[in-house]
Amino acid sequence: MTGTVHTAPLPDLLCARCNVPLQLAKVNVAYLGNAFPVELPKCPKCGQVYIEEALALGKMVEVEQQLEDK
Repeated sequence: MTGTVHTAPLPDLLCARCNVPLQLAKVNVAYLGNAFPVELPKCPKCGQVYIEEALALGKMVEVEQQLEDK
């Protein structure tokens, strides 16, 4: 995942590794050779991206299933 970090910190979300506030950033989420730009919370220091459980188990699973059905 790669992307450009926006400047607005998200004070409620801290990086578990760096203990700094995450910032919204455009990242590329890739699966089966397809990449999709998505804005997600990302650590400005180490680059770790946070994907909340609801997104991982909801929308991302739907997209994975659609790609696998192709």
